[in-house]
Amino acid sequence: MIRKAKLSDVKDIYKLIEIFANKGEMLHRPLNDIYENLRDFYVYEENAVVLGACALHISWEDIGEIRSLAVSEEAGGKGVGTVLVNACLDEAKSLGIPKIFALTYKPGECVKCFKFPDCDENAMVIEVTAS
Repeated sequence: MIRKAKLSDVKDIYKLIEIFANKGEMLHRPLNDIYENLRDFYVYEENAVVLGACALHISWEDIGEIRSLAVSEEAGGKGVGTVLVNACLDEAKSLGIPKIFALTYKPGECVKCFKFPDCDENAMVIEVTAS
């Protein structure tokens, strides 16, 4: 059900993100951005349908970001988002990344965001312990 994303998932990831971006709940991500960062993504799949996506992006030597969390409406409320975030946190542990942050209010990248530099987001940080 959960796995690392493949090239064949890019357009499905894009469509999921666009649903929320069109509501103003997260940033639009062009297809080339998803292709360039595909190795960051996990997908949640049922019956060959991608129902959710999330990415772990390494920001610096001691911090990473969970970004682009999107779950389809039909899979909402079923724990899909939690499973995706936990996969990213597990990967962070295996890579030795001690801190992970996520931005609330949903736009995920400051410099690319239309709100930069007048942002109303709040950062959430979690300490990741090595296993």
